[in-house]
Amino acid sequence: MSGDRPFARATIKDVAAAAGVSRSTASRALSGNGYAAPEVRDKVRAVARDLGYVVDVTARSLKQRTSRSVGVLVSDLRNTFYAELASGIGAEARQTGRSIVLVDLHGEPDDELEAAETLVASRVAGVIATPVTDALAPFLSRLGVPLVEVDRRFDPSGTDAVVVDNRAAARETTARLLQLGHTRIALLIDETEWTTGAERQQGYIDAFAAKRMRVDESLVVRAGWDAAAAVDAAVALLSRADPPTAVFAANNVLAEGLWRATQRLGLSVPDDLSIVAFDDAPWMSMVTPGLSVRHQDTLGLGAAAVRTLVARVETPDAPVQTMVLPTTFIDRGSVAPPR
Repeated sequence: MSGDRPFARATIKDVAAAAGVSRSTASRALSGNGYAAPEVRDKVRAVARDLGYVVDVTARSLKQRTSRSVGVLVSDLRNTFYAELASGIGAEARQTGRSIVLVDLHGEPDDELEAAETLVASRVAGVIATPVTDALAPFLSRLGVPLVEVDRRFDPSGTDAVVVDNRAAARETTARLLQLGHTRIALLIDETEWTTGAERQQGYIDAFAAKRMRVDESLVVRAGWDAAAAVDAAVALLSRADPPTAVFAANNVLAEGLWRATQRLGLSVPDDLSIVAFDDAPWMSMVTPGLSVRHQDTLGLGAAAVRTLVARVETPDAPVQTMVLPTTFIDRGSVAPPR
């Protein structure tokens, strides 16, 4: 019975025969490598779709000794920043005819090198990562696998990177609050070991220094790694006898915890407290008032990382480059002069 026969996947030979072209022509039409007349290319691709033919990327990579896959290693996809970053990487990879192999650390930095091994075993051409330790760059370098660091830097002299100017962005954001008359401005931050946190804290300090004002170190609050921990830290901060009149949350997770804390305490934003955040997230434009933010083009970061990696693969000996993308301030009404 026909139903008992195993499924036979179409081959490039089948596609070529159905399209009436040679195997080499069919291969060029499907891969985009080499010339094929537009009408021939369209015909071959239409036949391939009809036959259900799918290019075996792994086999082609082995034959050509190259890979069209990009490894992507992100810290935690539960955070919208990393999810959007991965989306930007995926979209740009598709535009260049590449696929991605995505590994999520789920917030577990100890698993970083094991995750990198998984990507290397998948024969990726290179890796784009939001690194969490300084071990990743030398590990991949020893294996001859190019790396592009995104969002934060551990190896500025030896590894390409795509980042934003965190220090300048934090300085300009804090300066807005100072210009409105706030002097008790708190900084809610999760870490200062990575370049992101360290630079954002330094930018906050720079803004006070430019006004010849001293930073109240008790208002620089470490708030943990998740929204629940940030809620507790923010409640304690805002319940002080001398609470801040404004708070700068250094990322979107901290901003979520801060917002929940204001709701728990019954504080009105911006009448009782001005709030501004680094990063943007969908919920921030859905609350009332909307949350004012320092926006970074996360999708653009991902796309730029792919272009940087492709350039490195094509020109391995080119000088190391760091691409710095701009940020913008979006005022949604959560900032006002202090009462």
